[in-house]
Amino acid sequence: MLECILPCGARCMPFYFRLVNRVKRYRNTMNIELKNLTLAYAKHPVVHHLTVTIKTGDLLAIVGPNGAGKSTLLNALAGLTTIDQGSIEGINPDDVAYLPQQTKIDRSFPLTVVELVATGFWQNIGFHRSIGNKELNQCEEAIAAVGLQGFEKRMINTLSGGQMQRVLFARVLLQDKQIILLDEPFNAIDSKTIADLTKVISSWHHDQRTVVMVSHDLEYVRKSCPKTLLIARESVGFGQTKNVLTTENINRAQQMCEAFDDSADWCKREVA
Repeated sequence: MLECILPCGARCMPFYFRLVNRVKRYRNTMNIELKNLTLAYAKHPVVHHLTVTIKTGDLLAIVGPNGAGKSTLLNALAGLTTIDQGSIEGINPDDVAYLPQQTKIDRSFPLTVVELVATGFWQNIGFHRSIGNKELNQCEEAIAAVGLQGFEKRMINTLSGGQMQRVLFARVLLQDKQIILLDEPFNAIDSKTIADLTKVISSWHHDQRTVVMVSHDLEYVRKSCPKTLLIARESVGFGQTKNVLTTENINRAQQMCEAFDDSADWCKREVA
């Protein structure tokens, strides 16, 4: 029997086990293939000629210096960025849950915690149908599962950074997708929230969901992420984290970003 490893313990077990049972349908999901992938911004390559395979069930960190193209790559996996060259295969937008950086969320919009979490149902019920008692109960259970029971009617503009991040994780729980994309999920978050939400990520990984996370915290990645992609506009290293995050690779990535010429002509490289 699986043990519940979410932060609130036994309180979230019924909701957690429903998700575990539902994940069985994902077992045969294809690997994600990035083939000679090039992404551009203002007609200049931000990520270029990237070829990697993300296997089903991987817990992968994408790391690199500022300006390395990490968030641009994650946006491309989410279907939010145009592909300029190459391809991304084996990923369907309907199978993706995406957690953006908090800075991209307008917290001045008058929403309660439960209303924000309920947006996780939009893909299934649309924007015009209200949620019923069943969906409301699921929202409340997801909120409890991330340690915010009793916060359902709080306005999101009153929440701390850590509390807001728990709400966003609850929304991802409701989406119940095979592929989970997290953009800097622990930026400026307290250590208790990081520890609790890391348990949620570990539960997704245990369930053989594919989790791809952008992070700037190399120590966290070394401790919590089995695989890493280190990029500096192009791949510097990909594979087991301990083999990728070497001093040599990190220094090389920094040098590559510092040397990148935004005015350079596009290069051409064929898939090997």
